Amino acid sequence: MDVKNFPFNDLVLDALESSLSPERIATYTRVVDGDRELAVRLYTWNTAVSAAFYGPLQGLEVAVRNAMHRELTIKYGDQWYDNEACGFDAGSKTRVDRAKLTLTRGRYLVDPPHVVAELPFGFWVSLLGKGGRGASPDTYKKNYDMTLWRPALYKAFPHGGRRSRAQTHGPLDYLRTFRNRIAHHEPIFNRHLEQDYRSILEVAGWICPDTADWIRHHSRVEELLAHNWKKDRIVF
Repeated sequence: MDVKNFPFNDLVLDALESSLSPERIATYTRVVDGDRELAVRLYTWNTAVSAAFYGPLQGLEVAVRNAMHRELTIKYGDQWYDNEACGFDAGSKTRVDRAKLTLTRGRYLVDPPHVVAELPFGFWVSLLGKGGRGASPDTYKKNYDMTLWRPALYKAFPHGGRRSRAQTHGPLDYLRTFRNRIAHHEPIFNRHLEQDYRSILEVAGWICPDTADWIRHHSRVEELLAHNWKKDRIVF
């Protein structure tokens, strides 16, 4: 890795603390015994490794939504998101309505390709949950095992073995929260990042092993983790 040893002094550190906020920097300062320079170098490493995770998480998210969209289309038609037979609960319906409204306001076509792209990762993960909350009276007894998983969605993960809906939902929901931490610029340096990365590749492999290999080949995560801040004491 090309190390960039940025020069620090008290004036620079004061300026960075002001720009990034004392509260944000304090999270990093606490774990390096008050060393302000090391805290900023840790912040920089956290930013770099967060950026490295973006590609694998993007690859996973796109693979998940396309695989699920394909199977739902086969079972419930191109506009499956409008098909009452899916038994969507209130949360799922709200996300679909919100996606359509966003497209309408942006003057985009409200068609399957655009709706699928607009629906957030949390929507797709939620379809692997239990479902049923806030559903209409004629569907409240249904759950996503009955309306989504068994008729369609288990086929989106053909290489996942005989995994249940819950066993599929758990890892994906965990990765959803990880993705959200990165998206909101939160610290991830104190996580088990090696396991997070293995989880991304494993779940992608449930859908398509070749896609998982492609994600791994183009990822910089392993390179960044090899320069773990605890091992190398942040030299960039």
